[in-house]
Amino acid sequence: MRSENQNVYTVAQVNAYIKNLLTRDFALRQIYVRGEVSNCKYHTSGHIYFTLKDGTGTIAAVMFAGNRNGLRFVMHEGQQVVVMGSISVYERDGRYQMYAKEIRLDGQGDLYQQLEERKRRLEEMGMFSAEYKQPIPPFARTIGIVTASTGAAIRDIVNIAHRRNPYVQLILYPAIVQGDQAVPSIIRGIETLDQMELDCLIVGRGGGSIEDLWAFNEEAVARAIFDCSTPIISAVGHETDTTIADYVADLRAPTPSAAAELAVFDWQAFQESMASSGQRLNRAMQAGISREKLRWMTLHRRLERLNPANQLEEKRQGLINREKQLSDLMQGLLEKRKHELALASARLEALSPLARMQTGYAFVSSEEGKSLHSISQINEGDLVKIDWPDGTAEAKILRMISRKSENNMEE
Repeated sequence: MRSENQNVYTVAQVNAYIKNLLTRDFALRQIYVRGEVSNCKYHTSGHIYFTLKDGTGTIAAVMFAGNRNGLRFVMHEGQQVVVMGSISVYERDGRYQMYAKEIRLDGQGDLYQQLEERKRRLEEMGMFSAEYKQPIPPFARTIGIVTASTGAAIRDIVNIAHRRNPYVQLILYPAIVQGDQAVPSIIRGIETLDQMELDCLIVGRGGGSIEDLWAFNEEAVARAIFDCSTPIISAVGHETDTTIADYVADLRAPTPSAAAELAVFDWQAFQESMASSGQRLNRAMQAGISREKLRWMTLHRRLERLNPANQLEEKRQGLINREKQLSDLMQGLLEKRKHELALASARLEALSPLARMQTGYAFVSSEEGKSLHSISQINEGDLVKIDWPDGTAEAKILRMISRKSENNMEE
């Protein structure tokens, strides 16, 4: 029983074992499979699920979202394609499928392989290197165009160029851009315009299939672009189209219209920018003038304050003010003293004997001139002087009556 169990495996083990076998097979790591697209579904995650089939069999396939950058067309039922990828087992379902990394329409496989080989070789030669790229003049006045004389490409370039800058001069070399004569025609156009010492060239055409654009993948055209002394903008096909000319040119434009945008200086935008810059400059100048004027006025006032004549006048005015203050102070003191003197004079006047005599009093003095202010200072028979304001009289004391004695008698 134990020996029988040693040869029994789980489903997962079998699937893992088969996957390991397929993974280790070198031929299945990168394999090209040709077939017809069937059951194609674009998942919301970005993955593409489909089936490849031919007259005798089918194989499930998937292209993950991360590998879709190289897919240049929309897949649909019935397309004949060549798928490059690897074969492995999806362990959960136990079935093998193809994991696509690159898908191209059948019939173009040889061209793609030839293109990739040529790109690799020219890149190794340094023809794509950045150090050989020339800058596109920002203010081009003369622009050469190598493209077909009819078609959307030249119309778009002319319309956009005239809209952006009506003063730019466009020189067209009407080249053949498709077919057997395309390569020599494009080369002659580049060489002819290069001798005219123009500011830059636009070389390109409108969109098309890989066969239509193939002239711009030829090595002879790439060498003509590389050897051109005039800066070149390549404008081949639509945005998703890429040719060898794009890698060799000094600048790649995704479309002919974009090439015109890159090559032609926008005169109207320049005028608007200049007007805006002029306004900013004028505002800056006015602000600067205002600042300098304020600074000048400040310095002028400071200089006026420091001027000796102004300082002397200021000192003179200060002396005048102080003189007036001193005069006012002295006048105030005089008035105060005058008032005090008047008060003292009034008090003195009130204490003066003469003033008293004016009210009926008299000044009595002895014969010797000694003032008498008490009856005890005289005797009966003494001579006294009596002074009034208007004269003096001499009198003799006949009798003396003491107020004390009167008071006693009354008691």
